[in-house]
Amino acid sequence: MPGPAETAAIALGVDTKVLRHGPVAGVREAAAAQGVEVRDLVKTIVVRRAEDDFVFVLVPGDRQISWPKLRALLGVNRLSLPDAATAKDATGYERGTITPFGSARPWPVIADESTRGRTINLGGGVRGVGIQVAADAAIAALGGTFADVTEQA
Repeated sequence: MPGPAETAAIALGVDTKVLRHGPVAGVREAAAAQGVEVRDLVKTIVVRRAEDDFVFVLVPGDRQISWPKLRALLGVNRLSLPDAATAKDATGYERGTITPFGSARPWPVIADESTRGRTINLGGGVRGVGIQVAADAAIAALGGTFADVTEQA
């Protein structure tokens, strides 16, 4: 039976490959369990712009958000990371499983430029599940944009 992220991706016309694995502790273990390089495992980070206003930032596993770049892109002076409960309320997903596909609300999606033209793995909405998608097709289906918003971790 498909999980929530896979169901949502398919409904948007995005080809997906589901990758199931056991418990993992972090990006490196998840990449190894899914048989991909760390840079191909893309974290979905929920960033708060304002009260009840969030964006999804897709960050390759070997990179981190560049806060100055992201603030400049969004035209704001302050951004923050919500606590786990707020992130779950905003997305419907627990940390470690968050994905823009099937989110409780369709927040804007910003994918780091380095994911363009690549196959990436995103969270599957439940623990131990990832979905593999073509980044360009996924971002287009989500109405997202590519931008240079990260730096080396």
